[in-house]
Amino acid sequence: MLLRPGSRPARDLPAATRPLAALVRGGVRLAVDVGSARVGVARCDPGGFLASPLTVVPAGAGAKGEIVALAAAADAIEVIVGLPTSLSGREGPAAAGARTFALDLAERLTPIPVRLVDERFTTTQAHDALRRGGKDSRARRQVVDAAAAAVLLQAALDTERATGRPAGQLVTLKGGAPA
Repeated sequence: MLLRPGSRPARDLPAATRPLAALVRGGVRLAVDVGSARVGVARCDPGGFLASPLTVVPAGAGAKGEIVALAAAADAIEVIVGLPTSLSGREGPAAAGARTFALDLAERLTPIPVRLVDERFTTTQAHDALRRGGKDSRARRQVVDAAAAAVLLQAALDTERATGRPAGQLVTLKGGAPA
């Protein structure tokens, strides 16, 4: 590695002065937007720069198995599950369902970590983006969950880039072990 006299490699610099690429861990991540009818899934590129919608999986007994298979196929380093909260930050029944979903997913994905990340406004942002892209309400319904997962994942990547730390809360397995 060639350096100018008096300079240091990026890994030796304080987080605030490192290049942006150094602040995001490399590797594919998946994001999951859990809904009552559909589960949207998104993924990012191996550099952790850009999130894209991947697929929509029907909610139900087979959804977690499909997500596990997608994570394995992508060689994912992490899976992010959206945590729906109210505007005040309170958690309701949907958040409890997302936490249960994330815990079950974490048990199936071990040792791949699962994180819960606040998903306020992701579906609204996804609907707006799809509307601007010319999709009518019927066409949006089929893809909005994957688009919302992409919004969630991009926000998590941007947070990690800005702070140098992964976004959200790590899901821990029963007994306190990280997923």
